[in-house]
Parts: sequence; C-alpha cells; structure tokens
Amino acid sequence: MRTVGQTEVWEALAEVPDPEIPVVSVVDLGLVHRVALEGERLRVELLPTFVGCPALELIRESVAARLAGMAPVVEVEMTFAEPWTSDRITAEGTRKLRESGFAPPGPAREDGGRPLFATIAVRPSAACPWCGSADTTLENLFGPTLCRTLFWCNRCRQPFEQFKAV
Repeated sequence: MRTVGQTEVWEALAEVPDPEIPVVSVVDLGLVHRVALEGERLRVELLPTFVGCPALELIRESVAARLAGMAPVVEVEMTFAEPWTSDRITAEGTRKLRESGFAPPGPAREDGGRPLFATIAVRPSAACPWCGSADTTLENLFGPTLCRTLFWCNRCRQPFEQFKAV
C-alpha cells in the first residue's frame, strides 16, 4: 500500500457530502477538525454542528467509507475538542448553500454575540437566497433539523431555510 499525503486525504474529504444538505461537503461545512497521518494510521476528527444532530453517525460512516483503503488503519471520530461554529463554513460552502436555496448563517457580531442567540428582543434575519431581498419573515425557529430555521420572502414569496448561526 502506498503512502497517502494530507492533500489526498483533504481532497477525499471534500467529496463527502453532508447527508442533510448534499450540495455541501463536510469540508465546506468546516466539520473536519483534524487529520493526522501517523505511520499506518489515518485518524480524522470531526466536529458535530449540534450535539443532537441525527446525522452524526451517518457522517462518521460516510467519511470512514470514503477514506477506506487510504491507510491500513482508518479511524474517524467525533470530538468536542472545540465547539463547531457557523464561522467554520467556507466561502465555497456559503456560496453553495446560497445557490441551492439555503440562506447562509449571518456573520458574528463584533461583540462576539450570535444573531440567533443575542437577546430575546432580537429576531434572526436572513436575506432571501432566491432574490436577495432583506424583506423576509421568520416563520419558525425550528426547521426540519436543529441546524436550520424557516423563513418567508415577502418580495418573491418563496419559503427558504437558513442555516443557523451558532
């Protein structure tokens, strides 16, 4: 078996789609915390977006399946070494989310607060990924999964989801 390098591993990881939003990869979402090549062992640590995410095991298995054969021993684990935040989504991931009809999360505020959790008086806002309008209405904080909210665009009259800022 030939030795693989970091570049090959990262390229393979970039091919692993998120099971809930397959237009983005685990790399696009910033889920890959660490890749370590130690002799015959390839170890990948992933950061979960939400602790209760129902797709965590599927993501872990998909990454392990894609990396199978790249080293004699492949280990893929979830880690809580540091919290995942929506700031980890790459520019490419943000573009792919928007082009597929998902509003990317808003940027962090300068004081470090998050738009979703800043205060009770502040409601999340999102620009429509279809027409770009800021004239949108929050329909439900709880979308189909923990990481998404539902909005309605008052201009083009389309519903859309926003990936939550965490």
